[in-house]
Amino acid sequence: MRRNRRIAIGSVLAATALALTTMPAMASEETTLAERAEKAAAELPEGMLEAMQRDLGLTADEAKVRIVEELDAAVLDQDLSAELDGYAGSWLAEGTTDLVVATNDSAEAAEIRAAGAEARVVEHSLDELESVKELLDEAAEVNPTDNAPLWYVDVTTNKVVLHASDTAAAADWAEANGVDASALEIVESDEQPQPFYDLIGGDAYYIGSGRCSVGFSVRRGSTPGFVTAGHCGRVGNTTTGYNRVSQGTFQGSVFPSRDMAWVSVNSNWTPTSWVRTSSSTGVRVTGSTQQPVGSSICRSGSTTGWRCGSIQQHNTSVTYPQGTVSGLTRTSACAEPGDSGGSFISGSQAQGVTSGGSGNCSVGGTTYHQPVNPMLSQWGLTLVTN
Repeated sequence: MRRNRRIAIGSVLAATALALTTMPAMASEETTLAERAEKAAAELPEGMLEAMQRDLGLTADEAKVRIVEELDAAVLDQDLSAELDGYAGSWLAEGTTDLVVATNDSAEAAEIRAAGAEARVVEHSLDELESVKELLDEAAEVNPTDNAPLWYVDVTTNKVVLHASDTAAAADWAEANGVDASALEIVESDEQPQPFYDLIGGDAYYIGSGRCSVGFSVRRGSTPGFVTAGHCGRVGNTTTGYNRVSQGTFQGSVFPSRDMAWVSVNSNWTPTSWVRTSSSTGVRVTGSTQQPVGSSICRSGSTTGWRCGSIQQHNTSVTYPQGTVSGLTRTSACAEPGDSGGSFISGSQAQGVTSGGSGNCSVGGTTYHQPVNPMLSQWGLTLVTN
């Protein structure tokens, strides 16, 4: 019997369902559903209900009811998957929250229907399909192919689906690795999945052999990117991320006179409102209001991490060997080479990007940052905020 399948997640879902179904004994079914929907909505993470409305085309009431009905379906699926020897997966019927449960044992169809789900009799059990996928997983490790970018168990078709640019070559590859052709569907596809990486303030990026730090995520229209120090690169210079994955191109850079730049990034990288701190959670940017002299301020960089101090002066002119830079803010937060371009933040308000300074984080020092608001105005950028 399949009594251990999904027990952990099933326990959580069952406990949640029990909490959501607590109700007055005389309540009508309609009232009960509405009450449960409101309770479920109140427990959602902030913004999730609005996102469901926006992305799934639902009203607020429809989204709330859907949450409850999908939870009921998940609990029912957990129960049936534990009881059915021929369990072959489940899904919600298109456009509804009605649960369809598949089995490769026709004798189990009546049990599925009696439990309140639609029954579908298929050829392969879920265990069989997962075994086929495991063969492909193992083949990819010992005999990889560039032709097949992804594969998965598709319970709705009762197949393992393999995407490939050359279907004949993919079929040969699967056969050579002992895959049962009757359980495999090969579809032609030009999809080329790539990993996504988050842009986080304070993280390293590289310009050739040089290293600087990300300031803040920004957008120019629909183009994502980040602001950083101008002395880190010139227009047209390309960057790689902290992991040396191709990242972006300098679109604007001013140095000296000012010390500001912005880099547009490719689709590998996702802008975020996060700045890396000494904790695992970091801090989220909510705006860019300049703080007054005397305010506390912290900075994040790829060499010395998270360091704090106070704002000493605004509108400072500093002469570097390359020339004079004006409009900088002087702070008592320390920094070292490689921190350049990294985030300066006060509370949750973005202040600027690290320009330069004196001293170091062993003996202390003075650090200057290029304020962020002139950078946003210079190139028509929008700060990515929480």
